[in-house]
Amino acid sequence: MHVIEAGFPASSDAERDIVSAVKGLQLDAQICGLSRSLKSDVDACLDCDVDMVHVFIPTSDIQREYTIRKSREEVLDITRSIIGYVRDHVDQCMFSAMDATRTDWSYLVEVFRAAVDAGATIINVPDTVGVITPTAMKKLIAHIRQEVNCPIDVHCHNDFGLAVANTIAAVEGGASQVQVTVNGLGERAGNADLAQTVMTLESIYSIKTGIATTGLVETSRLVSRYAGIGIPPIQPIVGENAFAHESGIHSHGVITRSDTFEPGIMTPEMVGHRRRLKLGKHAGRHAVRQMLCEVHLEPDDTQLDEIVQRVKVIASRGKRVTDADLYEIAESVMQIRGGKKTLELQDIAIMTGNHVIPTASVRATVNGNEHVFSSVGNGPVDAAVKAILGIMPAPIQLKEFSIEAISGGTDALAHVSITVEDERGRVFDASASSDDIVLASVEAMITAINLVCRMQETGELAEGAAGK
Repeated sequence: MHVIEAGFPASSDAERDIVSAVKGLQLDAQICGLSRSLKSDVDACLDCDVDMVHVFIPTSDIQREYTIRKSREEVLDITRSIIGYVRDHVDQCMFSAMDATRTDWSYLVEVFRAAVDAGATIINVPDTVGVITPTAMKKLIAHIRQEVNCPIDVHCHNDFGLAVANTIAAVEGGASQVQVTVNGLGERAGNADLAQTVMTLESIYSIKTGIATTGLVETSRLVSRYAGIGIPPIQPIVGENAFAHESGIHSHGVITRSDTFEPGIMTPEMVGHRRRLKLGKHAGRHAVRQMLCEVHLEPDDTQLDEIVQRVKVIASRGKRVTDADLYEIAESVMQIRGGKKTLELQDIAIMTGNHVIPTASVRATVNGNEHVFSSVGNGPVDAAVKAILGIMPAPIQLKEFSIEAISGGTDALAHVSITVEDERGRVFDASASSDDIVLASVEAMITAINLVCRMQETGELAEGAAGK
């Protein structure tokens, strides 16, 4: 059974409401409330009808002396008392010896034994300030497991970037439960990351976690959006570049066989991701040819060399080369007139203000036929993009959206980059620059839509030809 530590009810009324709401969702998991070793904190958890109460108390000398000002004997007494109080009211009690990894081992074992004797159903070993090493963590957990008869859980912080490694080492040492957070969010440098921990256990150790791994990327992006904390492109498992290949050697290998330059035991499909070939200063001929072939652009060898060279020149200047840029370069080198645009903007009007709901009205032609659509949004950019999506001929999802100020000042030139995904899971990049953020956003979105439509049309043509 998985456990969701939904919050710290005693910290505020809002937090208490959140924990109660999570409990009310009737999820397939035990709902846990966090509590200091105070009866009032435990009562706040019980008021939320949680399945488990997680109580903690500092045990390292530095925290015990300077945060709660208690002796070792007093900590033992408090531990026995609070766990007994929890077990009088609920069946499941987790006990944490806070700052366990900086606690004297003999005293740590004494505290855990007292907790188990008082009724703790699982003991937690927190690396509260992230200072232990994987080798030491494995030894510590193995030692506790030998000395204390109780399931062991670990809670690792990432101050030195070791949270996931320490968590895995704890499992090697005998821990049966681990604490993780989505995107590694947490105090200071965060905690052990959910996706990295799960996929390491599943793919490398062949340990079944019971997590639906195909939802890892979607969950990561959802939490990122609500937390307002972006996901670095190089974030393992869920980052934009986790399964993206730019280097010519890598791209060639992946095109031939994916596990040449990917783990193999973990694929993008396993985590809800997509494999991508990316354009940059290290782009190779095989990747560029593959990307062009997908839209039925087939340059000869001389033309391909020129296209690759132009891509590298643009990328070496620090500019991101999008799919739209590649097709435009290819058409120029191959002396092909620009393809017909499915969607063409005629007019756009935006209304916004501090007492007005941002509204956008768009007039555009779709395959030569005029369409008008209006939409509201959280701001002028959101309203404009939604209006454009409202008249588009094919369903797509906006996956990534970023705005960068190229120059300084209030009249700065803005560069908008977007990534969209079509209904078949194919991903496309587009960008645009303007001193008007709304117009740059609209232009980038229209370019992306036309890319999607172009890919669909060329695909249909290819299928038709094959049918003949």
